[in-house]
Amino acid sequence: MISDARTLPDATAIQTDVCIVGGGAAGISLALGLLRSGYRILLLESGGETEEAATQALYEGHVVNPALHSPAESYRQRRFGGTTTIWGGRCVPFDPLDFEVRPYVPHSGWPIGYEEIARYYPQANRLCEAGVFDYQSETAFTRPLKPMIPGFDQRHFTTDTLERFSCPTDFHVRYREKLSAPNIQVLLHANLTRIALSADGNRVTEVVASTLSGKSFSVKATCFVLCTGGLETARLLLANRDVHGQGIGNLHDVVGRYYMCHIAGTMGGLRFSIPPKSVWNGYDISDEGIYCRRRLALRPKVQHHEHVGSFVARLHHPRITDPSHGNGILSALYCAKPFISYEYAKRLFEDEPQGWQSWGRHLTNVARGVPDIMGFAWHMLRDRKLAARKFPSVVIKSRAGLYSLDFHAEQMPDPMSRVGLTHEKDQFGMQKIEIDWRYTSQDVHTVKRSLALLKQDIAESGVGSFNYDPQSVEKEMIRYGAYGGHHIGTVRMGNSPRTSVTNSDCRVHGVANLYLAGSGVFPTSSQANPTLTIVALSLRLGDHLQSLDFSGT
Repeated sequence: MISDARTLPDATAIQTDVCIVGGGAAGISLALGLLRSGYRILLLESGGETEEAATQALYEGHVVNPALHSPAESYRQRRFGGTTTIWGGRCVPFDPLDFEVRPYVPHSGWPIGYEEIARYYPQANRLCEAGVFDYQSETAFTRPLKPMIPGFDQRHFTTDTLERFSCPTDFHVRYREKLSAPNIQVLLHANLTRIALSADGNRVTEVVASTLSGKSFSVKATCFVLCTGGLETARLLLANRDVHGQGIGNLHDVVGRYYMCHIAGTMGGLRFSIPPKSVWNGYDISDEGIYCRRRLALRPKVQHHEHVGSFVARLHHPRITDPSHGNGILSALYCAKPFISYEYAKRLFEDEPQGWQSWGRHLTNVARGVPDIMGFAWHMLRDRKLAARKFPSVVIKSRAGLYSLDFHAEQMPDPMSRVGLTHEKDQFGMQKIEIDWRYTSQDVHTVKRSLALLKQDIAESGVGSFNYDPQSVEKEMIRYGAYGGHHIGTVRMGNSPRTSVTNSDCRVHGVANLYLAGSGVFPTSSQANPTLTIVALSLRLGDHLQSLDFSGT
């Protein structure tokens, strides 16, 4: 049943078995995983079924360095479906290496192994509608694929791994009917405002939620799960200090620390000496109709040898803002920037040239490229705007064999990169979030060394040349700041409350019935987008909760 908290009588008291807070990828996946458990499930969602400005504003906060991090309310959606309502659909699993203790990655090592997540990846892939769980190009396709770069010597990098793309699936729309099951109640416009603990602080006794219209109600449950995202989950724990003076699960000042996103940027110029038509930078469609894309991925054994984090790169078009690319399609995208959402426009148009001269050159490119632009517009209308499974991104093939490199790298866990609270309060009297995202010299080393190895592989293979300024790497990798939407590590899992917030089952240390789900519990970030692993971990948590004894509730 899906209903609205605004219709409840004020001071209503609700009793349930499992109370899930947050209706995004984590919360919905967990609820679906518990569907046949027989438990009574209550899912509280702050927003409604569409974006609402007043609710979205509850995410507002303070960013210590705005040049390095987007506003607190951006890249997150406070509504039913969460950020799956705006995500791009990229699905990538973590690698076995990501779960290991790596001496060159500080604070690395998960309290569970890769095999624990691998059991849930196939089901997560299905929920994300990304097809079968196979991310190797040689086994995912029944037909032979055209080589990405013919003749490329893959000594340090491989082109065999895939990204798969969801529709992208809006979990609210896709699973709304299933969430109307008799044992599930979804309450919209329900904002968690208080987590009440027992006198000894070892259990959650109830939570209190409020609506923007002024009503409040309480929920008692056997267990509670916060699925509110890497930033908001940390905020909620820190803001509830009635029993634990530093916040729930924060006896050792770990909540909010180790905040990671990803390190990403666009670098240099890769000019191929092989025929331009032989280079493949586009999407392959699997037998089941899933868009897949190969990329250049640094091999795990090379990461070990070079003491760097994981790193991938994709063949990318030149920077859109520079009209010297001479491409009418790219200039048309530049001219259309007022109509592109913030989440996507930031990476397209940051650091743009100024003045009418630049605009004039873009307009010239547009005038000369009208046939290409019309073909591109029809392709995007047909395959992205109107299609149920949307073409994932802008892919432009270079007739001259010239590309830039779009890279995505692991960020190292750093306790000084953190989120906390400001003195300013929201409408409910809760302190707003403060974001102090930082990167380290090790992050710079990962990108610098990986680019150097890729340059070497390209040159030794004789397929072309990769030219970039090594001195500009750090500037380029922080040009857009923290990669938006990937909020990782703030409530990390581990074996000790001195260095983590939850145990291997995602239960908050010292609180018997409070669990956390989402990318905030990841101890390390990998190079992979987090959604697929968020869903897999949520399904694993669902299995754990079903092993508990709920008799007597």
